[in-house]
Amino acid sequence: MTKIDPSLYLNNQPRGTTNSELGKDEFLKILMTQLQNQDPSNPMEDKEFIAQMANFSTLEQMTNMSSSMDKLVENQSMSPILQYSHLIGKEVSYYRVDKETGDVKEPKEMITSVVKSVSQNEGQAVLELGNDTKIQSNDIVKVNEAPKQEPMENEENNEASTE
Repeated sequence: MTKIDPSLYLNNQPRGTTNSELGKDEFLKILMTQLQNQDPSNPMEDKEFIAQMANFSTLEQMTNMSSSMDKLVENQSMSPILQYSHLIGKEVSYYRVDKETGDVKEPKEMITSVVKSVSQNEGQAVLELGNDTKIQSNDIVKVNEAPKQEPMENEENNEASTE
């Protein structure tokens, strides 16, 4: 029979914050120790071993899924600037807001302008529009492709004279 190392006694363990969760590394260490120290005259039954391996596999899959979920959450919480940057050059429509009260003016007046830039203020996306107005992203009612600019008369005359 082997002697138990006194450093493993609970009263010899450092006190303070303890992590009650076992990770996959700890689980694998326990399993390997159990296999190394089993009684040769009464080895672990194959059903027990398979059940423990299944538990280990499940633990590993849950750990991988947890890290994948963490990455997904991190990606979903991207900067509002990046989230709304695709609106630059698009035409957005919004209702005119009373500057004093912050409420939509009645009767509702729809204003349309092209997004020039996107900035951030207190975690909210702020869109700077071609009509020198700034609105928050949640004020947008409609998004369209920006209308194509018609060539200026001088450009048409220059093209006609070169032909």
